[in-house]
Amino acid sequence: MHHEFTAFPRGIEGRGASRRLRRSGRAPGIVYGGAAKPQPIELDHNALIHALKNEAFHSSILTMKLGPDSQQVLLRDVQMHPFRKEVLHIDFQRVDANRRIHMKVPLHFVNGENSPAVKLSAAIISHVIAELDVSCLPKDLPGFIEVDLSELALNQSIHVADLKLPGGVTAVSRGGMNPVVATAIIPKIIAEVEEVAPEAEAEPGTPEAEAAAAAAAAAGEKPGESADKGAEKGAEKGAEKGAEKSSERGSGKKGEKK
Repeated sequence: MHHEFTAFPRGIEGRGASRRLRRSGRAPGIVYGGAAKPQPIELDHNALIHALKNEAFHSSILTMKLGPDSQQVLLRDVQMHPFRKEVLHIDFQRVDANRRIHMKVPLHFVNGENSPAVKLSAAIISHVIAELDVSCLPKDLPGFIEVDLSELALNQSIHVADLKLPGGVTAVSRGGMNPVVATAIIPKIIAEVEEVAPEAEAEPGTPEAEAAAAAAAAAGEKPGESADKGAEKGAEKGAEKGAEKSSERGSGKKGEKK
């Protein structure tokens, strides 16, 4: 896709001049590279903001109209205001048609929903990197590189060396590395904490029941006898407390009659 924009020569430089330029609806910038000297420029701010929303504007060869001439450039840097939607400064580099360029090209991931990892294993495909650094002649620079995920299986990964690059385009690798582009994994699921069930008597024949019987035998009691004794003691204590309360009430009433 061909992108064209218009720039204007900028005669006054400096922070104060740049602030006044931005207040007037223009964005300051510069174009450099090639045999010509660096040229300060200015652009219409609203048109520039609209162009920056286009992905291809960041990774394609652009045609810049500057005065009566046109030249091929690449977008190299954009400085934005920290919290306002405002371009503080923008840099472009002139392109030599006979020299290779280094550029970051966005990756477009396709067919992920048709991969065995998703269809058979319900895995999640993680996009590890979103753009790739490539080297090529200006005429061969692609707007994006497509990454086909249709054959990605569970616990497998796609590396840079697995990508199908357009003709004349090579990936720039540092130190012979072959980084991962995408991988298919099943994320770890945090197990839900089961509710603790109330304690119940162990079923006969189970290890818990046998352990309880052995403990009772060592204490000289029959299995289940300790529970019966506990119940009897509880009943006796309840009867004693009831008798004490009734006697206290009776003594209090006698004292009132006297």
